[in-house]
This record gives sequence, structure tokens and C-alpha cells, in this order.
Amino acid sequence: MPPPQSGPAAHQPLWRNRPVLAWAFYDWANSAYSLLVVTAFVPLMLGGFWNDGAASPVTTFRLGVGNGIASAVVVLLAPLLGAMTDRAGRRKPWLAAFTGLGVLATAGLAAVGPGGWMLALFCFVLGSIGFFAANSLYDALLIDVAPPQAWDRVSALGYALGYLGSALLFVLSIAMLAQPERFGLASAVDSTRLSFLMVAVWWALFTVPLLLWVRERRDGRAALSGSSLRAGFRQLYRTLQAVRGQPQLLRFLVAYWLYIDGVYTIIKMAVDYGLSQGLSSTEVTGAILITNFIGFPAAIGFGLLGERLGARRGIYLALAVYILATSAAVSMKTAADFYVLAISIGLVQGGVQSLSRSLYARLIPVESRGEYFGFYNMMGKFSSIVGPVLAGTAALVSGSQRIGILSILLLFAAGLWLLSRVRLPAEGATA
Repeated sequence: MPPPQSGPAAHQPLWRNRPVLAWAFYDWANSAYSLLVVTAFVPLMLGGFWNDGAASPVTTFRLGVGNGIASAVVVLLAPLLGAMTDRAGRRKPWLAAFTGLGVLATAGLAAVGPGGWMLALFCFVLGSIGFFAANSLYDALLIDVAPPQAWDRVSALGYALGYLGSALLFVLSIAMLAQPERFGLASAVDSTRLSFLMVAVWWALFTVPLLLWVRERRDGRAALSGSSLRAGFRQLYRTLQAVRGQPQLLRFLVAYWLYIDGVYTIIKMAVDYGLSQGLSSTEVTGAILITNFIGFPAAIGFGLLGERLGARRGIYLALAVYILATSAAVSMKTAADFYVLAISIGLVQGGVQSLSRSLYARLIPVESRGEYFGFYNMMGKFSSIVGPVLAGTAALVSGSQRIGILSILLLFAAGLWLLSRVRLPAEGATA
């Protein structure tokens, strides 16, 4: 098997390595969807313009169900898609197809009218399926663009660029939201609709470098076909059996499922939670912006920390901060409290994601990394079913969003404990 195309990544600055930058800029591209659509504007619009008069706990429940449906589809799709693309040795065409689905669905959100929460959720679910499925293929390409000794840095670079790029677009969107007339827009709703279109264009435009400059290791494999689909099912079954026979890998996946559930639930429900506690949309979106700008240098710092102290120790640190921040969120009373929490999360959010990805890459066979990364994303998205739906249901039953957030503490603590029980290859400085 030939070495990764970017072997020099271990020796030259990352910003001079075109395939590495092209790969990392896909995070710059699709993180705009994650921040502006998933985290900010869909929750705002569901509770406002798209709402049909429902109370706040009901809109929280609807948001949780929408996130849960999208995640359930990806749970079923991601490992099979990984097996099929491993078989064919081609991931970029499918990445382009799912990116196209996400782009079109995001643009469709701009056309939803007042009270149209059902159509909005339909577009949101389609967009999220495109986002998550494409992201599982993107993760698998990490092994194509860098050698193992550079995975922590390259993975962190992707998350860092994602935070920076999405934050820049978010600044423009917030400016339009605050003063729509300065941009020739009639209202804040028109500003939000235009933001959906901007995300669609941004996502499509910055996907182009990856499609042009990232080369896959084909290894002489066959083109994707009906036989590849059947073979994919067989390979998926074999991988299921193989994962069951690798206790350390299985233990890591369960640990990841638990703690990333908490991470994704906070990302997806933060705006809704802030609004439910009486904060204004300006205060909430400002806090989210702080999180992303801090996340840019912090993610790079965690990449260096992973190389120095080990990826697992970096994850330990990030999860400890999450536990403290989640505990503090329950007693949050003011916008200042929310900003402090945003800063805390911004310091560790990219770190726990990027180091989990690079740590997992060390546990899997390279020749089947598409399928194994499909499992990785499946675990993350399966947790995204449980967390948002759990938080939404708890809010609906209790009538208080503060009750729902308490459940996240258990997920962080259990994931942290189980991660400590994973025995890693060549444990020591890189563990």
C-alpha cells in the first residue's frame, strides 16, 4: 500500500501542504452549517417565525425530534456507506453527493413561510443527513492526507479552520440580523433567510478544494456498483463481528458514544436553552460567536497538546471542563453567566472532537478506515439521537429546560470513566 499522499506533512508546515489544507478547508466549509443552521438559526426560527404558537417546551421537543430523526438515518447509513466506499476505494463522489443534498436542503430553509415548522424540520432533517453522511467520509480521508505522526495536528487544523470560517460568516449574519436595513433587507427574518442561502453557497464553494486536490488511495479496487452494495453489506457484517472481537476498540466506541452525546447535545440545544432562560437572541448568538472564535486557537492548541501529552489526556482535560460547565449551567441566571460558559466550552469543544478522531485513527486498520470511521460516526450520531431527544422530553415532561441538562452530567462522567479503561497501542507519551 502506498504511503499517504501528504507524507511531507510530518516535516513541512501544514499551511504549505496543499492536500492537507484542501482537506481541512472542508471543515471550514461545512462548519457554517453546524454553527449557523444547527446551533443558531433553526432554533431561533422554530421558536419564532416558524412557530405555530406552541410553548417553549414544545419547540424544544420538536427540535430534539428533528435532530434525532436525522441522526437515526445516519446511524443506519454511515457504516454501510463506509463499507461500500472502502470496497470501491472512492469516497469523494459520495461526499460530493451528500454535500449537494445538504446544500440544497439548506437553501430550501430560506423559502419556508410563517408557521411552517413541519416543512422547516423536513428541510433541516435532509440537510443534517447530508452534513453527517458527508462528514463520515471526510473523517476517513484523514488517513489519505497525513501520516500517523501528523494526525493530531491535521485533525486539529480541520476543527480550527471550521471554527474560524463559520465564525466569520456568523459575524456577517449577526450584523444583518441586528441591522437588516443597512443591508437592504426589510426585517430580521429576511436576514435569517439570506443567511441560509449564504451557508449553502459557502458550503458548496469551499468543498471544491477537497474535490480537486485530495487524492484517494484506490489500491486497484473496483468501481462502486450493485455488487459493491451487496459486498458492502457482507463487509459490514464482518466488521461488526471484528469490532466485537476487539474489546479495546469496542470500549473506546462506547466511551465515545457516551461523552460525545453530551458534547453534541450542548452544541445543538445551547441556543434553545439560553432563550428559555430569558436571554435575548442577540445575547445568545453573541455567546455562540465567542465560543467559535475561542475555539479556533484552542483547537490548534489541543492538537499540540495531543502530541506532547497524549490524545487521551487531552480528552480527559476537555471532559473535566465540560462537567464543570454543565453543572454551572443549571444555576445560570444572567447573560454574563452564559458568556462565561461559552468561553469555557470554546476552550475545549474542538479539542475533544479532534483528539477523539485522531485517537480512534490509531485503533483501526488502515485498509478499512472508511467503514470503521462509519462506525465512529454512527456512534456519534446514535448518541445524537439520545441526547437531544432526552433533553427535549425532560423539558416537555417537567416544564423546565434546567432539568433536562442535568442528564448530560451522567453521560460525561460515564464516558470519562470508560475511556480510562481503554488500553491503547504503545501506551505512553502518545496515549
